[in-house]
Amino acid sequence: MNENDLRVIKTKKALHTALLALLKKQSLESISVSALCSQASVTRGTFYLHYKDVAGLFDEHLSSLLQDLEESYMEPYRHGLRNLPLQLDPSTIRIFHHVKKYQPFYEIVFDKKSPLSYYYSLFEKIKRLMLDNTEEYSDLLRDHAMLTSYQANAIMGLLIQWYEEGFERSPEAMNDELSFLVKNRLTE
Repeated sequence: MNENDLRVIKTKKALHTALLALLKKQSLESISVSALCSQASVTRGTFYLHYKDVAGLFDEHLSSLLQDLEESYMEPYRHGLRNLPLQLDPSTIRIFHHVKKYQPFYEIVFDKKSPLSYYYSLFEKIKRLMLDNTEEYSDLLRDHAMLTSYQANAIMGLLIQWYEEGFERSPEAMNDELSFLVKNRLTE
């Protein structure tokens, strides 16, 4: 099976879209392969050609999303800034663009009826990214793990507020807000 085959790409996209539609109504554990295939307009045989079970499809979706999140988070660091918080340029922030790109998934993650495991998967990924990118400063901090948890929760808080506002603000407006908050917190 060629993963670059247009038919494979279209089938997987249909299955991912169907999965998100079903996750808005029910838990991952209660989604059957039959319901997923019906929603995606593919046969069960086609599904099993690509995945072992529904959890496998979810894992693939989450893995792809977290990879994109990591690339988005790393974008400001690619500009070679040493003192990133004070030099943070809103135009280099990509995390809100990432969330907008995957908005249907984030609507599920931040829905109060969703399992907390979705939230914690995202939180842990952000926390790991922050830990990895501030390691060189860890000996200057009182408690590196506490600071990283605090910062990851701050990002999550902004994302939840944006979700609660229906994602009405543009990613660029959210970039400006994050930049403003980071710079003003550091200069107080």
